[in-house]
Amino acid sequence: MAMRRVAAIIQARMGSTRLPGKVLRDVGGRTMLERVINRTRRAKHLRQVVVATSVSAADEPIVDHARDLGVEVVRGDEEWVLDRFYDAAQVVEADVVVRITADCPLIEPELIDRVVEAFLGATPSTDFAANIIERRYPRGLDVEVASREALGRVWREADQPHQRRHVFPYIYEHPGAFRMVSVTDPVDRSGMRWTVDTIDDLQFIRAVYEQFDNRDDVHWLDVIALLARRPDLMGLNAMVTQKPLEER
Repeated sequence: MAMRRVAAIIQARMGSTRLPGKVLRDVGGRTMLERVINRTRRAKHLRQVVVATSVSAADEPIVDHARDLGVEVVRGDEEWVLDRFYDAAQVVEADVVVRITADCPLIEPELIDRVVEAFLGATPSTDFAANIIERRYPRGLDVEVASREALGRVWREADQPHQRRHVFPYIYEHPGAFRMVSVTDPVDRSGMRWTVDTIDDLQFIRAVYEQFDNRDDVHWLDVIALLARRPDLMGLNAMVTQKPLEER
């Protein structure tokens, strides 16, 4: 199998209806975006990590911060995230794109590699692999991988607003039209919430990091073990509901 250029594209923006500026909020002495970048960089199959943000002046702090961290930044349309993501993939000339969001500061390098390996190792070759097709991992460990060709097809064919405000709804809504690989886990932990969309989510993440002396290299199963010992921590954001896909 020929070597394929695999690039992770981290979506980041300052606008958020529930927690504005969340990606630059402090998490144990580092910004949430820096946590995501540091953890994503440790995935062994990635040739490049890039931050995709918008051309809005409000997102200038993201651009400056990412560049300070030595990460390339690609800017695009503020509203149509699919366009922004597609443009970023073209700029880095990726054969395979890995979608990561900047509000997942516990993103697991091992799981990124697991999904990339499932994608690259599929026989026959596949268009798309993810660990959320059948969600069993905690929300906040989401990894989606697509070929350049599949992303291009989505970009050309998606014609509904929610399909263009996000990246891959079109694939999930047309499962018979794409070759897909689902990465799952024997244990269903899909009820756990490790993403950040509200101040309660942020308090949960800060509390988890504090328990590990604010290290960046915490393994997701160590977090599972912590929460088994300290179920009270999950109460910090237990009442948060996931916002609808249509809501920004």
